[in-house]
Amino acid sequence: MKASPRLRVLLAGSILLNAFLLAGAGAAWWSMHNQHPAIGMGALRVPGAELAPEQRRGLRQVVRQARAEVRPQVDGNRALRRQIAALLRAPVVDQPALLAQLERLRAGDAMVRAHVEMQVVPYVAGLPQADRNRIADRLEPKSGK
Repeated sequence: MKASPRLRVLLAGSILLNAFLLAGAGAAWWSMHNQHPAIGMGALRVPGAELAPEQRRGLRQVVRQARAEVRPQVDGNRALRRQIAALLRAPVVDQPALLAQLERLRAGDAMVRAHVEMQVVPYVAGLPQADRNRIADRLEPKSGK
């Protein structure tokens, strides 16, 4: 029995589609099982998703409060990113201006992160040892990565 060329093309397309879907499902599974869960607050990730729900809520509240306290700086950093984007879109890149804006952004991001960390540390220090160990385990990179 000989298959027509049209049937062969359909069969090849079906095989390719199935392989693509299988690869996507495998990638999704791998991604879900190989991530470090963290409490996300914007671009800042705070380990703590492995805590009990009430402790996780408390940690989220501390992080939210800390970010609210530095909201003007976060907004300023966002404005700096827009300025940097505008500098990059210019026909000729003003390198000194771009470097200066990048330095300001880096300093602003570091300030936000430092403030949040200063607020989170007392909360985390008050957690039971087992919970702190779980957070510490998430901070350490896995071998082979």
